[in-house]
Amino acid sequence: MNFPTTRLSRLRANPALRRLVRQTTLDVSNLIMPLFIHHGNNIKNPIPSMPNQFQWSVDRVTEFARQIYDLGIPAVLLFGIPARKDPIGSDTWDDQQGIIQNALRALKSAVPDLLCITDVCLCEYTDHGHCGLLTERQGSQIIDHDATCEKLALQAISHARAGADILAPSGMIDGAVASIRAALDENEFKHIPIMSYAAKYASAFYGPFREAAQGAPQFGDRKTYQIDPANSDQALQEVKLDIDEGADIIIVKPALSYADIVHRVKTTFNVPVAAYNVSGEYAMIKAAAEKGSLDEKAATIESLISLRRAGADILITYSAPDIAQWLK
Repeated sequence: MNFPTTRLSRLRANPALRRLVRQTTLDVSNLIMPLFIHHGNNIKNPIPSMPNQFQWSVDRVTEFARQIYDLGIPAVLLFGIPARKDPIGSDTWDDQQGIIQNALRALKSAVPDLLCITDVCLCEYTDHGHCGLLTERQGSQIIDHDATCEKLALQAISHARAGADILAPSGMIDGAVASIRAALDENEFKHIPIMSYAAKYASAFYGPFREAAQGAPQFGDRKTYQIDPANSDQALQEVKLDIDEGADIIIVKPALSYADIVHRVKTTFNVPVAAYNVSGEYAMIKAAAEKGSLDEKAATIESLISLRRAGADILITYSAPDIAQWLK
C-alpha cells in the first residue's frame, strides 16, 4: 500500500506510541563496567585521556564496585597494573601476590553477587608490553603463540582459584581458548565460562586504554596478532575457531566502527555476543560533549542502541554508571 493509505508517521506521533513499537532496548542488565586495578593503597588515580575514569587500588575499588552493583550493573571486567613486570608476566599466576587475585578476593568478599570477569592476557604484566612471550625469528622479536598458551592457562587457573566468575582471553593468541578450557576442566573449573575476544582488531581506538592499563608495547605494534581492520571474513574464522575450542561468549572489539562484525557474528553463530565500546570511542564522545558539539547522554545512548540493534547482547562500556543513572 502507498500514501495516503500508508502513513508510517502515525506510529511516531508521541512518546507512548514510539515506545510501544520500539524494536531495540537498552537495559542496565546489558552492561559490563571495566575497572583498572593498580598496586598500592588508597589509590584513585584519574586517567587524563578518559574523563571520570580511574585506576583503583584494591582497598578503594570495593566501595566503587558496591556503587556499580547498587546501580544494577551486573558485572565488572578487571585489568591489572602490577607492582613489577618481567619478560613472561609472572605476576599473572601469582596466587598470593597477584594484583588481580587480590582484587578478586576483595571484591567477592565485599560484593559477592557482582560478576567478576578477568582479562586473561600478558600485555599489562610484561616489561615489553606485548600480549605473549617473545621469540626471535629472522632477527625480529615475534609472539610465540604456543609458549604463551601455557602461561595463559596458568593465569586462568590462578584467577579461577581467586574467585573469577568468567575468564576473558584478550590477546588474540592462537589456541588460547583451547588451552584455557582444557586447564579449567582439568582443575575442577568446568563451570567457569570463557568470554573470548575472538574478533579483536588492530585498531587506532585503543590509545586511552594503553595509558589507563600501562600496557603499551615497548616496540613495534600488535598487527601480527590482531585482525586487520580491512578484513571481515577473517573475523568469522577467528570466531568459529574459538567457539570450537570452547568459548561461551564472543567479544567484538572495538564496537562502533565494527557494528557490521557484531551483526555478522550474531547472525552466523547465534551465540551471546559482547561489543566492547572501547576507550577511544568513549573519549571521542566525551571530548565532543565538552566542546558543546553534541549531547553526551543522547549520543552515548544512541551509539549503544546501535550496537544492540546490530546484534550485541552485552555492552562493555566505560559509560556504564552514567547509563544506569540515565535509564532510571
